[in-house]
Amino acid sequence: MHVDWFTVFAGLTGGLALFLYGMNVMGDTLQEVAGDRMQQILARFTCNRFAGIGTGMIACSVLDSSSATAIITIALVHAGILSFVAAIGVVMGANIGTTLSSVIIASGLIKYSAFVLMIGLLFKVLGRATHHRRWGAVTLGLGLILFGLFTIEHAAEPLRDYPPIEELLARMDNPLLGVFAGALVTAIIQSSSATVGIVIVLAGRQMLTPEAGVAIMLGAEIGTCANVLVASIGRSREAVRVGLFQLLFNTIAVLVFIGFVGPLAQFSAWMVGSDPGIASQPLIAAAHVIFNVASVLMFLPFVPATARVLAWLVPDRTPNKPPPRPRPCFFPKRVARE
Repeated sequence: MHVDWFTVFAGLTGGLALFLYGMNVMGDTLQEVAGDRMQQILARFTCNRFAGIGTGMIACSVLDSSSATAIITIALVHAGILSFVAAIGVVMGANIGTTLSSVIIASGLIKYSAFVLMIGLLFKVLGRATHHRRWGAVTLGLGLILFGLFTIEHAAEPLRDYPPIEELLARMDNPLLGVFAGALVTAIIQSSSATVGIVIVLAGRQMLTPEAGVAIMLGAEIGTCANVLVASIGRSREAVRVGLFQLLFNTIAVLVFIGFVGPLAQFSAWMVGSDPGIASQPLIAAAHVIFNVASVLMFLPFVPATARVLAWLVPDRTPNKPPPRPRPCFFPKRVARE
């Protein structure tokens, strides 16, 4: 079978570039729209681990990036606005919030990506009000993300029946190899959403088995910790603990689930009503949601113990340093000016 490698490589790299650029456009614009307000919400609505989880879910859904949410959290902890224990809940909630992008990608919006692009472009160029142009940019970013995946999907089509690629992807059935591949790819491209999105696209083309897709998705959860760890370098000790917690939390969750890749794939197939022996886009998206929700529920009782362990591993430079003052759960009422 002859494969035009230049066309395939150009399509894959071009699609990935569109996806990552769309993520940047969408994320940067959303931070302009809600960045300061999101920092206030993170600082105020995190009085306990449950409130922190809910706040992290909302923040990640708005910012469309668990890494961006974690980096903002690290900055708030470094500034003494947020305590480390409160930040733990935000990081766990962000892991659930990041599954929204998987659900959107698996919903079939990819085939309408050109229309989303055009709508976003019209609002961005023709919008009279600033907020119209900003939301146009957000829609344009979403269109770029979807069109990037659309490009990747069609570029990968010639590889579907190419024996060496089939053999390589078949090896991903080994959970260890799948997790390693997912972590490596995510660490290189600095986006777990991109990795999971590509897995969803390949699953839709039946180029991956359900087990391979789930294993690579699990690896992406570890690879996404790389840029958060880098962001914690040079910060306060509590901020460093936040970065280490995300790595510890994701790694332990993956190690627990790595022995249950097959059952997770089968349960996900049952949840979405698809054939458990055939990979599908809804199956991978469902597995992503189930894994992250189950990981948070599993880890929730051990938050205080984890905080103590990380405080021992990364002790304060100044002994007996007072913790950040607790913040109220809700915004205080404004006092009317006389």
